[in-house]
Amino acid sequence: MTTSNRANPTLRKLTEAEAAFRRLEEALAGVGVVLPSLRVDLGSCTGISGPLLELGGCNLATAERLAGALTDRPGER
Repeated sequence: MTTSNRANPTLRKLTEAEAAFRRLEEALAGVGVVLPSLRVDLGSCTGISGPLLELGGCNLATAERLAGALTDRPGER
């Protein structure tokens, strides 16, 4: 017997968190940023609040690339 996402709130939260994880990982890769510790916080998928992603630590070069990617550039928005 298969449990649907609709019937299982934990599975629904996990599925949503994994989709957000993939979108974020792809977006970061698109601007040359890799967060090696990026992952879904599995414990947060079982609680009352929404699921969380753990961004983890990064070295200074990665922090600079991330800051550059988040900085507004002329002509964008």
